[in-house]
Amino acid sequence: MARTTAPVPNGNLKIQLNGNNFKNENCKKNGYHNKAQKNSTAHSAGPPSSRQRFQRPESFENPPMYVAVMTYLGFGIVTLFGYFRDFLRAVGLEKCHIAREREEQKDFVPLYQDFENFYTRNLYMRVRDNWNRPICSLPGPVFDVMERVSPDYNWTFSLTGKTIDNVINMGSYNYLGFAENDGDFLKTVADRTQQYGLGVCSTRQEMGNLAIHEELEQLVATFLGVESSMIFGMGFATNSMNIPALVGKGCLILSDELNHTSLILGARLSGATIWVFKHNNMQSLERLLREAVCSGQPRTHRPWRKVLIMVEGIYSMEGSVVRLPDIVALKKKYKAYLYLDEAHSIGAVGPTGRGVTELFGLDPSDIDVMMGTFTKSFGAAGGYIAGKKELVDSLRSHSHSAVYASAMSPPVTEQILRAMKCIMGLDGTTVGQARVHQLAENTRYFRSRLQEMGFIIYGNDDSPVVPILLYMPGKVVAFSRAMLKRKIGVVVVGFPATPITEARARFCLSAAHTKAMLDQVLFDLNELGDDLCLKFSRRKYSPRPQQHNNNDDTDFELDS
Repeated sequence: MARTTAPVPNGNLKIQLNGNNFKNENCKKNGYHNKAQKNSTAHSAGPPSSRQRFQRPESFENPPMYVAVMTYLGFGIVTLFGYFRDFLRAVGLEKCHIAREREEQKDFVPLYQDFENFYTRNLYMRVRDNWNRPICSLPGPVFDVMERVSPDYNWTFSLTGKTIDNVINMGSYNYLGFAENDGDFLKTVADRTQQYGLGVCSTRQEMGNLAIHEELEQLVATFLGVESSMIFGMGFATNSMNIPALVGKGCLILSDELNHTSLILGARLSGATIWVFKHNNMQSLERLLREAVCSGQPRTHRPWRKVLIMVEGIYSMEGSVVRLPDIVALKKKYKAYLYLDEAHSIGAVGPTGRGVTELFGLDPSDIDVMMGTFTKSFGAAGGYIAGKKELVDSLRSHSHSAVYASAMSPPVTEQILRAMKCIMGLDGTTVGQARVHQLAENTRYFRSRLQEMGFIIYGNDDSPVVPILLYMPGKVVAFSRAMLKRKIGVVVVGFPATPITEARARFCLSAAHTKAMLDQVLFDLNELGDDLCLKFSRRKYSPRPQQHNNNDDTDFELDS
């Protein structure tokens, strides 16, 4: 169907579209576009200063009251139908597909709890087709989705053999577009694969320590501006297996309430006491720090061995950026340690892609433990821990991930080296910096247009993670299915991954997205937002930055 100029009622946006006009000679299938000038978003102004970024408020608009009421009502209705269907299964009028205990095992400890699986069998199964969609191409700016059908209401799926081609990928963490298949770019990766093979088949402490592993660790330390670094083969395990090596019994972890599961698991495995503070709330954090210093450990009141503050650079479900200058000031004031997870921020923010420390103009030495992953901005796998040399040397001996896990695959290592050198300009080109700047432009453009349309979006203006709030369970399902019909791949998230009243669609921007792609997505979002009544915002968008309004009683000063 041909698409023409689409005026937006709530703003001055006009999107020029002509069918699938994002498919042009400058956009390589499943790769990165070659000519940056064709992807120019000249509409956006230059990047704001680090102080302006710090002072700019993040968007967390509350919906109208009727939206919350309808959301609870929607969950109530599907829950009632769930109980009714369980009754039908119990009396044999409906087939039960879920695993059940065998009659001869009824006296054993049950493996399956019917009530605990209530949500899975009665709510999730009704909408399961919106998740785990198989793709059959590189997850670049566009990809191909394998078509599937279900004969039994999403309990099982079968592939039809057909594909949905050229779906615009708005869900992958391909921030800088390094998930690509350009033969020229990947030549060094192919050479390393021929030289070393695909796997190491050993830990680094035994026979798996390669020269390229040490080269990458030195490059990561140089990139971050720290003394030393250590790489790991799995991003999730970088958190979950290293935190227990840093803190233990008698230590205190102060964790943001929206921290990733890998951080939460690592904290629990450590045996340390965990206190949770409100998301990005410095008043809540300082209150806990004061209590930790004044009261010490419970019962004995002995001083804590360590106090570790754990935060993320960009929070992957909210799109918010950590208030790092405030946290660094509090950390110094109360003599605590700071653990910063930059899984989503390294490479994605900052003038040269060096994460939130660069975004706010802070000294990397102010961060005690810098963690990040290579699975997003670098188009690879694994993670790193960086900081002082004493920290890294200790982890080499005590980290379970370092001692027992297999070393990073050589082609993956070379892919990270290639991407990081490209960002740093060590390959003799400006391609890496062009991608960093393009991602920033795409992010500001996409966010500003969504605000003009009237959607409620969360997060910071610099964050390439853009959640659109959908709220009601029925609209989440309808939104995801309708977007796929329009050849746009999105990630939708609901309870229990989010609060029950805050279901959302999460868009991830990429430097590989052309302006034509983003305009196509915005056009369809505008139409779908009207059709499904998703434009809940009551704010009038203003492009002028507002000053941060801090009404808490935090009494500290930022270092000059």
